[in-house]
Amino acid sequence: MARMTAAQAAVEILKREGVTDVFGLPGAAINPFYKAMQTNGGLHHTLARHVEGASHMAEGYTRARAGNIGVCVGTSGPAGTDMVTGLYSASADSIPILCITGQAPVAKLHKEDFQAVDIASIAKPLTKMAVTVLEAAQVPGTFQQAFHLMRSGRPGPVLIDLPIDVQMTEIEFDVETYEPLPVYKPAATRKQVDKALDMLAASERPLIVAGGGVINADAADLLVELAELTGVPVVPTLMGWGSIPDDHDLNVGMVGLQTSHRYGNETMLASDFVLGIGNRWANRHTGDVETYTAGRTFVHVDIEPTQIGRVFAPDYGIVSDAKAALELFVAAARERRDAGSLPDRGTWQEQCQQRKRTLWRKTNFDTVPIKPQRVYQEMNTAFGKDVRYVSTIGLSQIQAAQLLHVYEPRHWINAGQAGPLGWTVPAAIGVATAVPDATVVALSGDYDFQFMMEELAVGAQFKVPYIHVLVNNAYLGLIRQSQRGFDMDYCVQLSFDNVNAPELNGYGVDHVKVAEGLGCKAIRVSEPDGIRPALEQAKKMIVEFQVPVVVEVILERVTNVSMGLRIDAVTEFEELAEHHADAPTALYANLD
Repeated sequence: MARMTAAQAAVEILKREGVTDVFGLPGAAINPFYKAMQTNGGLHHTLARHVEGASHMAEGYTRARAGNIGVCVGTSGPAGTDMVTGLYSASADSIPILCITGQAPVAKLHKEDFQAVDIASIAKPLTKMAVTVLEAAQVPGTFQQAFHLMRSGRPGPVLIDLPIDVQMTEIEFDVETYEPLPVYKPAATRKQVDKALDMLAASERPLIVAGGGVINADAADLLVELAELTGVPVVPTLMGWGSIPDDHDLNVGMVGLQTSHRYGNETMLASDFVLGIGNRWANRHTGDVETYTAGRTFVHVDIEPTQIGRVFAPDYGIVSDAKAALELFVAAARERRDAGSLPDRGTWQEQCQQRKRTLWRKTNFDTVPIKPQRVYQEMNTAFGKDVRYVSTIGLSQIQAAQLLHVYEPRHWINAGQAGPLGWTVPAAIGVATAVPDATVVALSGDYDFQFMMEELAVGAQFKVPYIHVLVNNAYLGLIRQSQRGFDMDYCVQLSFDNVNAPELNGYGVDHVKVAEGLGCKAIRVSEPDGIRPALEQAKKMIVEFQVPVVVEVILERVTNVSMGLRIDAVTEFEELAEHHADAPTALYANLD
């Protein structure tokens, strides 16, 4: 067998497990691993400006393409603690990423050595495995187990901590005979699926709720086939958005307190049966649980056994990977169709479609300063069906989910449960690295953008072009709206008079200069008629310059976005659409 350092063995295993890209920052305690990457070759490394940014790049990379596993690498101490937010975000959304940290020598771990922190204990609650490897001979097995765990059951992240002396120790390792371990995923049985279909058949107004598990399992085609076979309308969750195209007749809109459609909520309230597949019943989807569940029967299919009954007890639960379950659902539904035993859902479908055709929010505002609704209307028109959106949190993300359109799985990439500010810039770089030929469009409010805008330099350095739509109201808008309930507007102002840019009229940070200073291109828009030309120019600039292009849109300072505490009590702060001209892209992207 070949002799090599444990770090070299780790690099070879990454390649054998399908890894091609790594995001990170070198440092003293991880330098042996970097030497192994240099010596062995085969891995493309993207140098982040912050280790948290590298962890979010790894997340974006995983989320962008089925089968990807993003890898984040950093040195000891603060590099590991900087990764914690990425681990949380990945764990919360069932996203496999591998974080690798350097560590002080084994003999120094209990001596408070420089940058020696027990990162495995810190990361343990947020990972499927977090371990400090104390013996070099255990490195291959630990990495093999890491990939097995990340892919098996409910996907999730792993952290491997490597003391510097462990990395440098030579071991015997046979690269040529290495094989990944078989992946385990629970699967539904035919009896379970037949019972669920019997329950569905007994209903009059059924819905399918498609969660992020459908996307993670790469099962969107099966979901659509099941919906078409049974005639049952589909409600995608925020994490399941794209599992069925927005313009499909059986897509009846999203449900929830914030990222939802008026027609989606009304359809949920009118339903009497819900089949949830790969979803968590997240609180911003359900809102008040009694309102959400009243008068409805529920079947819940999820890969994680402890997820069944966590939020509320379904009438029937099935523990299964979404793809395995949907394969059985489709097979059983075909048999019932061929036997002529599937109920006709035409009347229910038409009722759902009528709501979808009429219950819209207005977007076609011509006022100055610009209303944010107009931005999303213009994005629908400019980017069409093939765009991949990346966003995380805030009024911008909430309203985008209400007004944009998504047509394919993994074309809406969002840190759903954790929602860390700053996530969008690095995640977009990870997405654009994974799908270099795609049109990637990130969306941020000014505060999310400012959290990690230094990562724009990574996009410039490594020629990772994408468009970043920055909607700027110089406010912590979502927090300000939340503070209305406390009768305050406190510590949420981002506005100030910038002595270097008086033309900003109090909007504070000059994002155009910042972006240009980091090696990117930027355009500022202050009038609604300028949005579309700016987006069209940005599409040309990412091709010409091969760097991120920021399109900053100066918004009105205060906009209250539709939301509430119950799905039957969402407050609409703006006037609603009365006819098509009020919301020309409400149903579909207005493709020229």
